[in-house]
Amino acid sequence: MDRAASLQDGSVADFWSPPAPAARPHHLGHRERLRERAAAGGTAALPDYEVLELLLFRAIPRGDVKPLAKQLLTRFGSLAGVLGASLEELKTVKGVGAAVALDLKLVHEVGLRAAREAVVRRPVISSWSALRAYVKTALAHEAREQFRVLFLDKKNQLIADEVLGRGTVDHAPVYPREVVRRALELSASAIILVHNHPSGDPTPSSADVDMTRQVVEAARALRIAVHDHLVVGRHGVASLKALGLM
Repeated sequence: MDRAASLQDGSVADFWSPPAPAARPHHLGHRERLRERAAAGGTAALPDYEVLELLLFRAIPRGDVKPLAKQLLTRFGSLAGVLGASLEELKTVKGVGAAVALDLKLVHEVGLRAAREAVVRRPVISSWSALRAYVKTALAHEAREQFRVLFLDKKNQLIADEVLGRGTVDHAPVYPREVVRRALELSASAIILVHNHPSGDPTPSSADVDMTRQVVEAARALRIAVHDHLVVGRHGVASLKALGLM
């Protein structure tokens, strides 16, 4: 067969044809589309995994982050759980480096400070819903038990919120004398006790009730009021006062 015949039947031409273009990855353009949807309809309309994707775009400039967003939600149970996780916990998830973990913790800190402002600017006992929102943001997803005290002035405005005890998954040491001593140092007229249950269930234990009574007795001698003891869990916030336990 001569060269002309070969060219006519297309065999040589087919041999030298450029390769077909590779299939375009499905995620290309996804970031722009997601940003456009968020801008047009507002972030409130987005599911949690897409909100998390938008956050991950900052630290991961290229690639598909949807699988990572869904993996984080599965690992920590919710968007609040992701943001409330510690830096060390976040970095145990494959694909989460120091930059991603820090970005997520910054978002949590912004939310915590915004919630604190709602408490600081008015008497705490007259803004109980804001107080509950604040302590839940601060403690609901802590992996270890914390004992905190909110110190209030004569107008029941917040002077300080301090961690006075850190412990294990089910216990934090509490010393009533230390609570009262710190209240005197801050010239506090009243306090609110707060601690978390990492199990997620905010139901007060008998130990919680006993400890509360000890603090109340120690504070009463120095005319410091104990307004309440709040127990925080992922499933809610329990008030010992509302439950008739103090």
